[in-house]
Amino acid sequence: MVLPAKELSVKSVLVGSDFSEASLKPLRHAVNVARHFRSKLYLAHIVSSVGLTIAGAEALELATNAARRDVGELERKLAESGALADLSHEFLVREGDVWEELRRIIHEKQIELVVIGTHARQGIDKLVLGSTAEQIFREADNLVLTVGPHALPDAPIEAVGGVRSVLLPTDFGADSLRALPHAISFANHFGARLVLLHVAPVMPMPEGFSWSTAPDNIDQMRENARQKALKKLREFVAKDAALTVPPEFMVEFGKHGEQILRVAHQLKTDLIIMGLNHSKHGRAISHLPQTTAYKIASEAHCSVLTVRD
Repeated sequence: MVLPAKELSVKSVLVGSDFSEASLKPLRHAVNVARHFRSKLYLAHIVSSVGLTIAGAEALELATNAARRDVGELERKLAESGALADLSHEFLVREGDVWEELRRIIHEKQIELVVIGTHARQGIDKLVLGSTAEQIFREADNLVLTVGPHALPDAPIEAVGGVRSVLLPTDFGADSLRALPHAISFANHFGARLVLLHVAPVMPMPEGFSWSTAPDNIDQMRENARQKALKKLREFVAKDAALTVPPEFMVEFGKHGEQILRVAHQLKTDLIIMGLNHSKHGRAISHLPQTTAYKIASEAHCSVLTVRD
């Protein structure tokens, strides 16, 4: 059963920053989102205790004091530029494990949306790079907006024309079903078209497949699979779903990550929305190389919103 879409509202936005160039783009997106929805903006910098604890309490204190100065300087520059004008905000510095401290802030401040950056490189355990970003969207209980290195410099919501299209990849499972109401809400709020995409195997094998009864060629098998998937896509969107713009449906064949990225680029999608499943092995999953979700989040030419159960 599809949960009903609600009027889109974001009351609080948290963005993580490590003062690197890669963290500036997510910050601009977070400011744009907070301003559009009149949300309270939180910026957090976590002084990682890894290594500093071994070096001693004095080293950790020095690093934290330096971080507070850097955060203060960043806030001053943003204020002078007008980026924080009429925007409720709070900048925080914490010590400890990056994700554990962010999780505490999310709980304390009742954060509804977390904005993070990511990089296409692997194995660098920073907030905006590598596995930490995936760990956040794998384990966070709220919405997470990932802004990759190829995403637009600023969120398109304040641009002329606004958000034009929202892409929801689906395998018809419970994860994408939970993401559907969010996709409908975003599409309705911005008057954007909602495109539902199903990626099927290159060689689709229907239930009860037998070579003796198989169609004469692969093209016919694919066309049969396409029509079946299109039917399921139409059924996937509830008939009573109040979409301001009629949804569109696409079926492609190949590897999930590659096809999702290709279609998003082809359609000039402004936002990809993905449902993720909760796993007790989430932390381990986040450290596996190039999972599909991370590949999409780090390589997409638009921001990616992940919805976890």
